Amino acid sequence: DSKGDLRRIIRNVQTSAYVLVAADAGKCVLITSGGVTLNTNTFSDGEAVTIVNNSGSDQTITQGSGVTLYNSADGSTGNRTLAGRGMATIWCGGGTSFFISGAGLS
Repeated sequence: DSKGDLRRIIRNVQTSAYVLVAADAGKCVLITSGGVTLNTNTFSDGEAVTIVNNSGSDQTITQGSGVTLYNSADGSTGNRTLAGRGMATIWCGGGTSFFISGAGLS
């Protein structure tokens, strides 16, 4: 489809602080430093993005202004820390509500 091959998850390699964009939907963002920020109006309802920490250091996933990022493990909101070599998926629940789940996520 227009997002890419359905049998392959396209990766977007980033080596410094990165702000997610609409084109990241359905992809995997590999980050090595600087963390990732999720802003409002980036994704549409039902779209998802996976974040992989491709370093041994923690990376911050920042909840932008107006965004509610729910941790699926406990329902808490706010910025998240993705441990070294951790992996997390963010799913857009419509509007400004997002849900995150993964390994190495706190």
